[in-house]
Amino acid sequence: MMKPLQIGSLCIEHPVILAPMAGVTDLPFRVLCREQGCGLVYTEMVSAKAITYKNKNTFFLMETVPEERPVALQLFGSEPDIMAEAASMIADRDFDILDVNMGCPVPKVVNNGEGSALMKQPKLAGEIIRRLVRTIDKPVTVKIRKGFDDTCINAVEMAKMLEDSGASAVAVHGRTRAQYYSGQADWDIIRQVKESVRIPVIGNGDIFTPQDAKRMLEETECDGIMAARGARGNPWLFRDIVDYLEKGILHQKPSLQEMTDMMLRHADMHIRHKGEYQGIREMRKHVAWYTAGYPGSARMRQAVNEVESYEELKDLLAVWLGNYHA
Repeated sequence: MMKPLQIGSLCIEHPVILAPMAGVTDLPFRVLCREQGCGLVYTEMVSAKAITYKNKNTFFLMETVPEERPVALQLFGSEPDIMAEAASMIADRDFDILDVNMGCPVPKVVNNGEGSALMKQPKLAGEIIRRLVRTIDKPVTVKIRKGFDDTCINAVEMAKMLEDSGASAVAVHGRTRAQYYSGQADWDIIRQVKESVRIPVIGNGDIFTPQDAKRMLEETECDGIMAARGARGNPWLFRDIVDYLEKGILHQKPSLQEMTDMMLRHADMHIRHKGEYQGIREMRKHVAWYTAGYPGSARMRQAVNEVESYEELKDLLAVWLGNYHA
């Protein structure tokens, strides 16, 4: 069902991809998703300007490890000179693809003319890609949206412009910036982009199950599937999609023991990467995502917000697990 995905010189055997998500796709989560069969992971988006200022936090966001590769490093910015300067500063780092964010809907990014604001500036978007392609010896890709709002549905024109400018692939989220993440993703726009360009097209939006992934492939004929919110608290999604598409296997949901083991491992990786204080605090939202939809999940969300150490989390999860086996 799925063919390998060729992006520049990089071949991705299983083109089931983890989307970049600020505050979510940090190094520990990327490693867990790769272990579950994810073919390509993206870093959280990093600011080109912050790279040129040598911001320590930004360099921390760009850390990678061999186990997660191939990895795409996602950059955002709107000034071609600064984007090119940032790219040259990080060219020797261990990543495989440089991706440019032209889809982020967050006001502080958009109001700066960055992220999805670039959907309104196709010529500038093209210039950014041309500069990056000349600057860095790695494939340059772009993530876009359907358009900026209902008066500016221009994903097809943008994709053509980006292809002409040297982009090696384009990922399309089937919502406008005005929609943020509401309503239903328009997969037809992904199909239209696929029909309009020769470079690989990655479909993004509303991939929550293996069946969603299969349907997107059938309806859009896209070259890769990108999962975002569907992967939060569910790194198994990638295994589930690959096994369904390649073998027709539909996995059961992970057992509560498997889920507990995964949460504790995730927490341990967080603490090793960020220290206990920050690691546990950031882990709270992941625990809420892992346990969503299970009985007692609202109580769990409240309780985990009080947790301040790995041992406290372990005790809380033991109680949660015990309640099911009681």
